Amino acid sequence: MKTIIIILIVAITVFLIFQSFLLMSANKTEEQKYTVVFQEKDFEIRFYPAATIATISSNAKTYKDLSGPGFRKLAGYIFGGNEEGKKIPMTSPVHMDVNDSASTMSFIMPSSLNDEDLPKPNDPDVIISKTKDEYVAIIRFSGFASDKDLNFYSEKLQNILNEKGIISYGHYRFLGYNPPFQFIGRRNEIIVSVEWEKNK
Repeated sequence: MKTIIIILIVAITVFLIFQSFLLMSANKTEEQKYTVVFQEKDFEIRFYPAATIATISSNAKTYKDLSGPGFRKLAGYIFGGNEEGKKIPMTSPVHMDVNDSASTMSFIMPSSLNDEDLPKPNDPDVIISKTKDEYVAIIRFSGFASDKDLNFYSEKLQNILNEKGIISYGHYRFLGYNPPFQFIGRRNEIIVSVEWEKNK
């Protein structure tokens, strides 16, 4: 009995140390730049300047079907699956647009690299492009995301925007900030583009 207790204590200690390491690593990961222009208790409006992204498109209709295969393709590119065999630092968050027409997943490229610095992907499904400046509304939630969560928080954000008279457009998108094996301190967000300048 004593041996089992010792093993459990050691296992829990190792788990907590590993999770603490992940939290520290996440804090050192470059996060996509943005400016908060309006904030209330349940949501905020941000301005995101243009950024370079690597994107894959998919026929997946759910978060579950898109997340695994999409992540592997994009991770393959930044981990050396390109013409130069160059490793590109991981950033956060991962962007996902899950819809019934053409779902996408995108990695934001490090701000220190411009389009000319980025090597061509070996996988033709990985497309390098640049986003436009945009204002978005966001709502945050914790834990492991699911399709149920995406639907729930998208609807909640939509209701808030309707109440505030803020006009949104485009798909509601998901931002994930943590690796799949991080259990503590997970951060998820739902965002949607808004016509914020008209609301100033």
